Amino acid sequence: MSEPLKLVVAGAGGRMGQMLCTVVAAHPGCALHGAFDRAGNDAIGTHVLGTTIIEDASAALAGADGLLDFTSPDASLELAKITADTGQVHIIGTTGFRADQEAQLKSATRGARVVKAGNFSLGVNLLTALTKQVATRLGTEFDIEISETHHRHKVDAPSGTALMLGEAAASGRGVDLTKASERGRDGITGARGQGAIGFSSIRAGEVIGEHTVIFGGASERLELTHKANDRALFADGAVTAALWARDQGPGFYDMSDVLGL
Repeated sequence: MSEPLKLVVAGAGGRMGQMLCTVVAAHPGCALHGAFDRAGNDAIGTHVLGTTIIEDASAALAGADGLLDFTSPDASLELAKITADTGQVHIIGTTGFRADQEAQLKSATRGARVVKAGNFSLGVNLLTALTKQVATRLGTEFDIEISETHHRHKVDAPSGTALMLGEAAASGRGVDLTKASERGRDGITGARGQGAIGFSSIRAGEVIGEHTVIFGGASERLELTHKANDRALFADGAVTAALWARDQGPGFYDMSDVLGL
């Protein structure tokens, strides 16, 4: 039997960080090795499941097998430099990366075993696979719209999950999402472009996450929807990814690799 995977949680003082700590500590194949948060956070010095939250990421990661990182693009880039040097597993659920930051991240993580995903839910990743399949089979006479709803605290839009679904739709059609997407319609925008992939974002209350991919034709409409009921599902997926990555060589993976999709 393998030794428990020693995991560290970044941003441990936040809602997602606390959930990650809880799931790691409860998992029989893992151990909560450490936890940290940014300097000045009120959580520094407090305890979570027997572990003290500190502000020194390198100290927290010393002797660990991997890192669970749902923080910010800038923070994830800095953390990637550490995990690349040590060859640790790095699970990245951070969203909101710019294209240049994505490129920097892939460069910085050489040597590490990275799993990065806009969403670690099994259901969402199956939805992504289905979206690609449907987009492959339905022509541009079917309009594609991606609607997403999240809690009022979310800072990026469209969400990482919505963009992941958009990339799947674009891949299915063999187009570049950056050229095909339509966002932020307001005022007299003119008719919808043929083959465009549209996005709409709603922020309200404490919604964990809801995503719908609409394929709208002249006489019929197909809608694929996923609704998250508990934030724990993202933490469960992140832990599953970490356990999978332990046995992989250095590389940049996503949840489709983890799930064999």
